[in-house]
Amino acid sequence: MKSFVAILSLFLFALMTDDCVAGSERPTDEETLVLSVPTDLALQDSNSLLSQAGSRRKPLGRPGEEEPKPPQSEEPVIEEKEIQPVPEAPNRSRRSLLPTPRRDRAPDESEERIDLTTPPAEDVLQEEGPARTEFLRKRFELPPLDRTEGWQKPVDPNTPDFVAMSDRWHIEPPDYEIIDKPLSPLDPYHQSKLKGDYPFWGDDLFTVLTVHNLSLYEFREIPVPSPPSANDPNTYDFFGDNDQEFFKNTALISLDVYKGQTSFRPPDWRFRSTFAFDYTSLTASENQVVAPDPRKGRNRSRSDFAIQELYLEFLLEDCIPSYDFTSARVGIQPFNSDFRGFIFNDTNLGYRLFGSKDNNRTQWNIALFDQLEKEINSELNTTTLRDQRVLIANLYRQDFIWLGYTAQLSFHANWDDGDLRFDENGFLARPDPIGSFTPHDVNAYYFGWAGDGHMGEFNVNHAFYQVYGRDSFNPIAGDDIDIDAQMAAFEVSIDRDWIRPKLSFLWASGDNNPRDDKGEGFDAILEKTNFAGSQFSYWGRQALRGSGTAVGLVQRDSLYPDLTTSKFQGQSNFVNPGLLVFNTGIDFEWTPRFKTLFNASWLFFDDTESLELVLQQPGISREIGWDLSLGMEYRPYFTNNVIMKGGVATLLPGSGFEEFSEDDDLYSAFLEVVLTF
Repeated sequence: MKSFVAILSLFLFALMTDDCVAGSERPTDEETLVLSVPTDLALQDSNSLLSQAGSRRKPLGRPGEEEPKPPQSEEPVIEEKEIQPVPEAPNRSRRSLLPTPRRDRAPDESEERIDLTTPPAEDVLQEEGPARTEFLRKRFELPPLDRTEGWQKPVDPNTPDFVAMSDRWHIEPPDYEIIDKPLSPLDPYHQSKLKGDYPFWGDDLFTVLTVHNLSLYEFREIPVPSPPSANDPNTYDFFGDNDQEFFKNTALISLDVYKGQTSFRPPDWRFRSTFAFDYTSLTASENQVVAPDPRKGRNRSRSDFAIQELYLEFLLEDCIPSYDFTSARVGIQPFNSDFRGFIFNDTNLGYRLFGSKDNNRTQWNIALFDQLEKEINSELNTTTLRDQRVLIANLYRQDFIWLGYTAQLSFHANWDDGDLRFDENGFLARPDPIGSFTPHDVNAYYFGWAGDGHMGEFNVNHAFYQVYGRDSFNPIAGDDIDIDAQMAAFEVSIDRDWIRPKLSFLWASGDNNPRDDKGEGFDAILEKTNFAGSQFSYWGRQALRGSGTAVGLVQRDSLYPDLTTSKFQGQSNFVNPGLLVFNTGIDFEWTPRFKTLFNASWLFFDDTESLELVLQQPGISREIGWDLSLGMEYRPYFTNNVIMKGGVATLLPGSGFEEFSEDDDLYSAFLEVVLTF
């Protein structure tokens, strides 16, 4: 038995000696590639490569040198030699898959050696990494490598996985976002309790202070009939000098106090107040423009103070984890009933119930407003109630049919009880001083469908409204009328990098028989329209008066020719000529700071019968003319803290406008600066 063991041991030792001799051969190119496998390949299938590459690993030795054989004995003894320490490989961003081999002797500098370390990752990837990786994958039948992720820098083991924070508001920004210079307390980018960055009491009571200032200068040409007391006694033309200069500065200070951590849920309760200080100045070229009394001259300046917002909000229902909610808001509050302000866009005294369902995909509002009177110059609220109530209910559905498209259904009710009122400048505001004017009631009900968002690559906005109701005594018809009018609007645009071309169309029905018992001309409740470039256009920005009348052809920030004194103090009138707008425009977003907008609109009256009756002038053409405008928006600090807007516009009168107004081109230009803290 001992002889058998001795023979078997000698046989195994002979095999080991043969392996050592064979290992002295220089490795092939394939073996050299195996010795420095990239980290991205090793991490994906290191075990497989180790098992297959390790089977070809052979120890180093000199060619032709034979290891001494141990003496023949029953128990072979292997001679132990002192092993010299091998110097450690330098710390590289990558390391070889295979461990550094033992050396039984000191290396011979004259002999060509194999570099067992891997070069830096950047050199591997740029020079020979792709070819070597592809070779290894084919040799070992590995799946293809996804190169989209690229090489990732190894994680520093000295970096902790977690850093303790006292709360969510004191998270330290990364080093590259830290500003060394001291920050002013008035810097809106600096975290402050005044901006709601930290709770000012406990851990869920916040306050936000906002200061907003709007300065507007506008030069405009408005057709003005020569008054009996003209500024120039030698004026013989029907129209006088139409130049006007208007300046307005409005300062708003808002304080918002709320309870609750509102990153993922609405506040438990909120109190918001906004105080407004307004100064307006108007300089006209003719008398009786700023006031009906010509002795008051051609200049008018006025200062006003108002409580523009004052409301309380309460959370009634909170559905966790989707955070759908139901809240109530009571007080003077802003509200826009649709996407573009076609029907109602105002800040007024109201009671509102609102919320969301289905993970915020469905949103809804029910609001009842008891309207306050407006100051005619500043357009701010007064403390006097007007006998007018507005009920609004709407429902929004996000991602309706198309992702990114929001659909809306809405209902508006306007109960406006008539009375007698003169505005702050001395002009008659209610009832409209036209025809058989007498105090009357208007009850109108609007049913609407609107949408806004994306349909594939197209940006789409549309709206349709049908209004029914009754006017107890319309001044133009001279009798009570049944209201039946419609409005439709559609806009489509497409984004091509920094350019957005667009097409728009709007139709507001006109009354084709002002003497019957129907009011078929469309009018809104209290609109502030943003459509077809109206923010920069002449027709959309200016309030134009009808020649020989004390009512407006169109109101400021509106598109509808309604023949009323004003949209703020007058009443809706459904006997009017209506409107057709064909618009094309293009927006250029040159940089994140600077943007320009160009719009061209071709305007028509839908029907001129009501104009012919009011002006006692038959055969008025429908064409109003071309409205051309160019606007710009500049944000010097890439944020909305400073916004500069400006624009120029012209109205090139068509044959219909020339028949009851001037035939000269009309111009306007404005500059607006908005500062927000």
